[in-house]
Amino acid sequence: MRTVRTAALPPAPGEDQHPALALVNTVQTTPAGSADLIADPELAGSWLIGRSLLPEHVGFGEPCTTRLHALRQALRTLLACATSASPPPAAAIAAVNTALTAAPTAGLLAWDPAQGLHRSARHPLDQATDHLLARIAVDAVDLLTGPGADKLAACGAAPCSRFLVRTHGARQWCSVRCGDRIRAARAYARRTHGSST
Repeated sequence: MRTVRTAALPPAPGEDQHPALALVNTVQTTPAGSADLIADPELAGSWLIGRSLLPEHVGFGEPCTTRLHALRQALRTLLACATSASPPPAAAIAAVNTALTAAPTAGLLAWDPAQGLHRSARHPLDQATDHLLARIAVDAVDLLTGPGADKLAACGAAPCSRFLVRTHGARQWCSVRCGDRIRAARAYARRTHGSST
């Protein structure tokens, strides 16, 4: 899979609201080939910073990237099962549950002279990966079990590998590009079928 510095496709519907969906869609397969938008620590760190999941001053190394890739694969599996009404594998559920329980999601109690006692979203830097994975896992659970779970879909334009939240019932693709490809294939099939009769 090739490394890509920028997204080849615009965000799929739902990515802006769901970091878990955006993470899953960092693996992209199109007619032009496959790309991993977070293939290495530099790309992964930039992607996380761009989505306000990682502070700019925190480094993101190879072990953290490996953990992010593992969560992404578990989420891809769960979304594929959810969109095809297949039972999910226990290992994918366990991976999400591990991320959920690895870090507290509540703000920590902190004190400083200006604010006194207050809740702080900041956590020790050595736990940054645990916390960002937990945030993504919480979002994934909300996405998979929330009121909009029935709107999850896999893009219907082969070979696209992305998922989306349908904005209306008829939507079957993740982008205008994929929609155009489907319409062009249908038009070609009609012309071809029409000329053979």
